[in-house]
Amino acid sequence: MTETVEAEVLHDAVQAAKPGRRHLWAWFFSALLTPPIIMALIYVEVQRHQESIYDSAEAVPAMPAAIVFGAGINSREFKDRIDTAVGLYKSGKVLKLLMTGDNRYMNYNEPIAMKKAAVSRGVPEQDIVCDFAGFRTYDSLYRARDIFGVKQAVLVSQRYHLPRAIFLAQCLGLKVVGIDAGVHSYGPIQSWYDLREFVAAEAAWLDVIAGRKPKFLGKKEPLFIEGEE
Repeated sequence: MTETVEAEVLHDAVQAAKPGRRHLWAWFFSALLTPPIIMALIYVEVQRHQESIYDSAEAVPAMPAAIVFGAGINSREFKDRIDTAVGLYKSGKVLKLLMTGDNRYMNYNEPIAMKKAAVSRGVPEQDIVCDFAGFRTYDSLYRARDIFGVKQAVLVSQRYHLPRAIFLAQCLGLKVVGIDAGVHSYGPIQSWYDLREFVAAEAAWLDVIAGRKPKFLGKKEPLFIEGEE
């Protein structure tokens, strides 16, 4: 009789524990699934900024300046961005080019290389300004606003990068459009660029939410004198 009672008590305890285990498993799977879902939603939010991307200089609305993002010196991406920016300038769509890129090493200077390439294509030196602390897209846009006084601009980069750049620019209060500088095919590395954008979108969102400031700011260097735009 005692054994029967003990068995019943044990059975009741097991049955009572089952909902708790089911709840635990539900919580466990929810914890596993929630971060990827949140990351996917952030990526979708960043990528939805496609409506302001143009494929040609002729279609781009006129803006005071173009912000040209750095790429590996003399890479296909680099040359395509310079050619596209020069096309904007020569067509009268922009008055100035802001070359922003990496200059963290003594023997590596993206902005100067970008300026030289644009000058060799016929853009006057006085209409090109270099930002030597554009280490990341967020930094470039933040500094364009706070250091160089940019309020409106055409963003020059490849299509895979532009939605994130437009998202960041708009979050920083800039009025921007983008022009796709993807003149050539980039081959297998394009898959890596697309994958990288998924991670970069999360970092961009966190930068905005945290209100992060660039590593370097410094004194103001307005792109235009008052009334020149």
